Amino acid sequence: MDAPTHPVATPPTRIERLVLLAVVVVALAWSLAVARDRLTWLLEVVWVIAALPLLVWRWSRFPLTRLLCWLLVAHALVLVHGGTYTYAQTPLGFWLRDVLGFERNPWDRVGHLMQGFVPAILARELLLRLTPLRRGGWLVYLVLAACLSFSALFELIEWWAALAFGADADAFLATQGDVWDTQWDMFLCLCGAIASLLLWSRLHDRQLGPQVRVARREPGDR
Repeated sequence: MDAPTHPVATPPTRIERLVLLAVVVVALAWSLAVARDRLTWLLEVVWVIAALPLLVWRWSRFPLTRLLCWLLVAHALVLVHGGTYTYAQTPLGFWLRDVLGFERNPWDRVGHLMQGFVPAILARELLLRLTPLRRGGWLVYLVLAACLSFSALFELIEWWAALAFGADADAFLATQGDVWDTQWDMFLCLCGAIASLLLWSRLHDRQLGPQVRVARREPGDR
């Protein structure tokens, strides 16, 4: 097997990868079997279904950090839970509503928070490993911009789904009568991305390894 062209210092072990993969595959299979609305299920988990074969196909040449792999699995499980029950009817969402005193099921809010929290590290890893960009203000700005642009794309997809499927897409939209739902979605995505960078950047740097830092240094840098 060819050596990775973009090595990282701390990828997950082979056993760890197999466990993470098994968790996602089993969750997908179970959710499909019990899904309340197959159309909503597909619209919600299509990102997971598309990402799995892509990651497996590219792993030998582009392994991801352990941190990013665990975050991706956590994000996948949030999407699967929402797709299984629809976001307005998720059991974990009802539990959060009761514990935190919300008036509505907040699982869609959790989903959009994760929409920034996980893609922030994905964007950070891709930018540091595939571009000349170095750590600093521009990296933070571009990571946040990438997360917000993906959030905006997702809102457009929701709009197109509503146009294409009409009332059948109501469960996918999951607005629950909130006229500011789109704005809340994008705001929470931004909050998730900021929180993720604050929480994970140092650990992420260690898992990326010194080869990434050295590769980005220029003459005169200290």
